[in-house]
Amino acid sequence: MTHEDWMKVAIDACRQGMSTGQTPFGAVIVRDEEIIVKTHNVVWATTDITAHAEVNAIRLACAKLRTVDLSGCRIYSTCEPCPMCFSACHWAKLDQIVYGSSIADAAGCGFSELTLSNMEMKTQGGSRIDVVGGVLKDECSQLFREWLMNESRQGY
Repeated sequence: MTHEDWMKVAIDACRQGMSTGQTPFGAVIVRDEEIIVKTHNVVWATTDITAHAEVNAIRLACAKLRTVDLSGCRIYSTCEPCPMCFSACHWAKLDQIVYGSSIADAAGCGFSELTLSNMEMKTQGGSRIDVVGGVLKDECSQLFREWLMNESRQGY
């Protein structure tokens, strides 16, 4: 499957989360063209501010695979991972981050994002993780527009 195909799975995960009152972020972890986990942000469901889609995906993948080393896996995220999520991806030894919309897009919707891009963190931190951005960016940005139309939305 292509990056676009996997991103569509992450978009579906995002929409599933939004249907339960969660914020517009979805993630999928893949290894050898097989989905390990497909999930979304669960910050409000768990009242855990660290329960971003990527962190949630890493937690679930590590539990499923019974390891903290996710070498050989890629993560697809509907939005560029924040610094916390990028760090978690790095520490989990994921091979690649593929994202759709940018940190700036999330900040533009009212999320209190730190403005360090994944490429800045990769370079400054010396991470070996490969970063690919802008995959299905328009479709991923649409998720923010859908979320903003929900009057009962909760940001953070």
